[in-house]
Amino acid sequence: MRLSFLTCLLLIGCATDSRENGGPAADTGFASLQARGANAMGVDQYTSSHVFEALPDGGRLLLQRDSIDPAGTSVIRAHLRDIAARFAGGDFSIPGMVHAQVVPGTVEMAARRTFIRYVADTLPRGGEVRISTSDSVAIAAIHAFLAFQRMDHHAAGHEH
Repeated sequence: MRLSFLTCLLLIGCATDSRENGGPAADTGFASLQARGANAMGVDQYTSSHVFEALPDGGRLLLQRDSIDPAGTSVIRAHLRDIAARFAGGDFSIPGMVHAQVVPGTVEMAARRTFIRYVADTLPRGGEVRISTSDSVAIAAIHAFLAFQRMDHHAAGHEH
């Protein structure tokens, strides 16, 4: 009985240390985000790279496979074409589902959709959606959207 009690204490201590040190238990929120992202985008998020880049007139979203993968590249390109069309129509349900919340900037981007242009294009292992506008309210919303995406996806990019 004493050995079982000590074993339990040891296991509890290890689990606590794992969470405190950023181990797997602390990363369950990010793992869930990655799983929802894989479901929405059709590719493994751990073997793909996101970039969320703020630009003076809006920004761009990039998604590429980390290695040569023609099937995955095709899936990414189709997803980004779909995203560009949805966003142009004011539909931001996919980012909302992936992040399990209303994503900052999307309410304003939907409201100002007639002032924003979304263009999907190809990249060597994926694609991008270029977001542009001359509307200052929309630019601020786009930058908030991109900053949140960059933070939540632990992704590359910069704040203009």
